[in-house]
Amino acid sequence: MKKMLISLVALAAMAMSSTAQGASACVDKAAFCVKVVGELVQAHVWNYAAKTGLVLGPNNLTGLITTLYNAMDVVSREQVGMIPAVSADMTFARAAVGQVVTSPVAPAATATDITPAVTPPNDGDQNIGNKSVTLTKARRVPIRWNGEEKLALDNSGNSYNIILRDQFAQAMRTLCNEVESDLTALHVKASRAYGTPGTAPFGIANDLGDTAGALRILEDNGAQGLDFQMVLGSAAMQNMRGKQSGLFNVEKAGREDMLRDGITDRLQGLALRQSAQIKRPAKGTAAGATTNANGYAFGATVITLAAAGTGSFVAGDVISIAGDPENKYVVSSGDASSADGGTITIAAPGLLQAIPAAATAITVANVAARNLFFARSAIVLATRVPALPAQGDSAADRTIITDPVSGLSFEVSMYMQYRQVQYEIALVWGVGSAKDEHIGILLG
Repeated sequence: MKKMLISLVALAAMAMSSTAQGASACVDKAAFCVKVVGELVQAHVWNYAAKTGLVLGPNNLTGLITTLYNAMDVVSREQVGMIPAVSADMTFARAAVGQVVTSPVAPAATATDITPAVTPPNDGDQNIGNKSVTLTKARRVPIRWNGEEKLALDNSGNSYNIILRDQFAQAMRTLCNEVESDLTALHVKASRAYGTPGTAPFGIANDLGDTAGALRILEDNGAQGLDFQMVLGSAAMQNMRGKQSGLFNVEKAGREDMLRDGITDRLQGLALRQSAQIKRPAKGTAAGATTNANGYAFGATVITLAAAGTGSFVAGDVISIAGDPENKYVVSSGDASSADGGTITIAAPGLLQAIPAAATAITVANVAARNLFFARSAIVLATRVPALPAQGDSAADRTIITDPVSGLSFEVSMYMQYRQVQYEIALVWGVGSAKDEHIGILLG
């Protein structure tokens, strides 16, 4: 580009120096050459900006925008209920793996007695904490075509654009499902659980006890008045549609969305969503485990085990404690061998019933689906555009498209290679829990 610019500037200078024409002709040539030089400089700057990702360049993706959005129509039908349900920090800023996104967290308040005095008490200072989310993944899906492949498709009557559209759809579907999977994996951060392991929720006709139990946990944990979400797997959603006929009765529900279109809506303050990535993890192998004889008070989170039983506790295990039939606690930090004693940690707010000063049995719940309910603010998803060096890279062009359903924004880049072109769909993201107390598991 630089060589071309220098050559054309030289030609322009030669034209300007020509004495074959009159003065007015020279003025016209000078104006023409100045215009040529200006346009060449503008083209050079524009091309550089395109290579560094600042703007769409001359080899742009405009012709593929329709194909890309048609592809997103396919992706949008995926069941990715977690992504739109959580608190999102999504920007087009470039970032690399390892960057930390921080959210402030106010501590619990402390009340004091009111004592009349000349001046108010000298107190009220607080240490504001924070929850950070680290961008842990920078992922890409490549798509490559060469000229012979495209020509062969065109000659055989097949549509290159249709195949390319489907390839884009699969690429965005792959990234979208990876993000969704990372979010549903946060079941290990939940405070408590409700329901029966191995039995899908909402299986009893016209019984909404599962939503009532979920709401009780959130409200008991101090999440009143927040934007509540419930994300279900396919078995729970099947029961919801098949057993809870009252929700589909227009006279009772007041709307026909669920009856006519199968659209789920808010139920008892919970926004109902569905995800294909609901986890069903393996459980720890602990059996015959008990607490030691020290006793543990209401609110305790660290429990010491007696050297009894066999097997292990793992993060995400749902446990029950003898004498406390109402509560199912989630293990946030396990113990590799209950036979050796050690400790386990349960999520905040900890025990809702004190454990007596005697060996008390601890039972691990059977394998179950981890449907989730939570306040939107309790789970954070941060996404960014992949990092680029200051000098840019060899991409001929790049653009960003946003999925209107999941809200994810993908970067699409185009790399011109030797007699072939490679497209890249990419995203950087990280997930985290901002408030464990405001997350619960609905077992199924």
